[in-house]
Amino acid sequence: MKTADFDYNLPEELIAQTPVEPRDHSRLLVYHRKDHSIEHKHFYDIIDYLNPGDALVINETRVIPARLLGIKEDTGVPVEVLLLRRENTTDWEALVRPGRRLKPGTRCSFGDGLLTCEILGNVEEIGGRIVRFIYNGVFEEILDRLGEMPLPPYIHEKLQDRTRYQTVYAKQDGSAAAPTAGLHFTPELLERIRQKGITVVPVLLHVGLGTFRPVKVEDAEKHVMHSEFCQVTEEAARTLNGIRAAGGRIVCVGTTSVRTLETFSSPDGTVLSGAGDTAIFIYPGVKIKAVDALITNFHLPQSTLLMLVSALTGREEALRVYGIAVEERYRFFSFGDAMLID
Repeated sequence: MKTADFDYNLPEELIAQTPVEPRDHSRLLVYHRKDHSIEHKHFYDIIDYLNPGDALVINETRVIPARLLGIKEDTGVPVEVLLLRRENTTDWEALVRPGRRLKPGTRCSFGDGLLTCEILGNVEEIGGRIVRFIYNGVFEEILDRLGEMPLPPYIHEKLQDRTRYQTVYAKQDGSAAAPTAGLHFTPELLERIRQKGITVVPVLLHVGLGTFRPVKVEDAEKHVMHSEFCQVTEEAARTLNGIRAAGGRIVCVGTTSVRTLETFSSPDGTVLSGAGDTAIFIYPGVKIKAVDALITNFHLPQSTLLMLVSALTGREEALRVYGIAVEERYRFFSFGDAMLID
């Protein structure tokens, strides 16, 4: 399986720079796997494709303002630290710039010294660092004051409202990027979904580098995912298995929800409870056991996310659907439109 086999042509003007208002007025491409047909709708129509007795699985992670801009203490050179994964109360796995100048032992300052850090060591697999923070007070409060939302590099517009890079159901701090398929939901739409008899089931995956790390190897199957923390509670597992047993479908919101359930599921599709790191990589040929349908955005060419979508649809069908989305001028990536694969 070649990485280049998941390439497609995307005009730059289709990369969404700002989110649609209201959230649920983005467009929705509905792809039916049974007959390969396609419908063009709006996201608020998603309720028409969810049946009473189904489960809607959401990732309730919350994005932290993980991008810190500061200076190197000894020289005043500007630095950037992107927090990826918390190791303990003071230490984080992070990406840093300029990497060649931020070697172990280097100290950096943020917010005129309100927050400082020391580079402890290298994380070779991601080209990152372990960073130890020194501060007085509550770290989360300081980070909220000094940090910026870590928007993807293809978004060039400044985000006017932090909450628009956060799902309305975000609860647990820990992500360096939003689970973007969930950005389309409003509280009102979720309430209508519940009233129709669909059970909304939360799981957790803290989105880090693993979800978005580019595939740099020619043979895609040799790509190594960076691990991310995920969790399925006993209540969530029990609810999902009961819904499946009663004939309902498990509909995941986003690839992170799929990866979470597939991490904690047995070969027969039974969802198990658990918590821990996952580096699961889903691509064509990997059997998806616990998921019946997926709500997702349109993903980057040659990405692991597009490969996961292709595991559900087949590679050729995924690229055909993406080609139609380009022709129909759908908006792509984090602030773009959505697709339902049923």
